[in-house]
Amino acid sequence: MPRRLVLALRPVALALAVLAAAPATAQETKPYEGFLCCSLLSDGSWISDLAYDDGYKKIVPAGTPVKFTGFGRWRMYVEIEGKQLGLGNDYSRTMTMDEFAKLYVPTADPKVRMQSFPPKVREAILNRKVMKGMTREQVVMSLGHPSTSYNPDLSKPLWQYRYRAGDFQVFWTDDGKVDLVFGPPEVRSKVFVE
Repeated sequence: MPRRLVLALRPVALALAVLAAAPATAQETKPYEGFLCCSLLSDGSWISDLAYDDGYKKIVPAGTPVKFTGFGRWRMYVEIEGKQLGLGNDYSRTMTMDEFAKLYVPTADPKVRMQSFPPKVREAILNRKVMKGMTREQVVMSLGHPSTSYNPDLSKPLWQYRYRAGDFQVFWTDDGKVDLVFGPPEVRSKVFVE
């Protein structure tokens, strides 16, 4: 090979070597596969971080295995039980999609942690219900992470959630247990187990 051609190809070879050695992007190196963090609601093609109950969605329970298939604008695409779904960061856009993915699809199975909870608490979580005395962790497993649009400060003594018949609030004791659920009576009767 002529010397001129070898010298001309050196910068190209160097650039290719640098690209090959460079770390891959976060989306390429992190598969975001694991388990659904919480009992969320799906219309069959979409799960929103708001977990808004309109009465027509199916519960996808905490601990359901999740396979990551890609990212879109403010959403991650996943496969759950053989179906392709979008998991939307619709109301928590103060976090990056990397943070969102790690929060909603942890690598540790929540069902393992749930085994240490009393049977009534486990049942409440799988049915998206709240009980007096539940911890913040248990409420998150049951209702999903509080959206940052409605709950910018999770250290506050109440978290707000949405329901088709009106919003409701979960009030906390000083030691981080559910004190009461406040909202329209028809909503309270659906989400709160006395």
